[in-house]
Amino acid sequence: MKNYETEARSRWGNTDAYREHEQKTKNYTKEKWTEANDGLIAIFAEFAALKNSGATADSDEVQSLVTKLQAHITENYYTCTDEILAGLGKMYVADERFKKNIDKYGEGTAEFASKAIEIYVGR
Repeated sequence: MKNYETEARSRWGNTDAYREHEQKTKNYTKEKWTEANDGLIAIFAEFAALKNSGATADSDEVQSLVTKLQAHITENYYTCTDEILAGLGKMYVADERFKKNIDKYGEGTAEFASKAIEIYVGR
């Protein structure tokens, strides 16, 4: 985990979002971190369930889930603008670590979430 923190700091440490993240999370307890991270995991599990049910990335249900994802990130980590969300969507498939982690909920979940985010921010 320390390696990821170091990488994030070197890549985004000079951004407002990173500074906001540090400020927002500096007093998080272990329980609060678990709650925030579990919430994120649950959202990706929902993406997988919707994908497996035959929902399309542009469906109202999936697009509502993108809204939920953006709100969760904003509430727990930093203000997730549409621009940041678009970047995250791309990273979910471009960075094999993210892709592998998200695809734990079902093969293709990262690609599905990424496509849903692309549609969402393009509206």
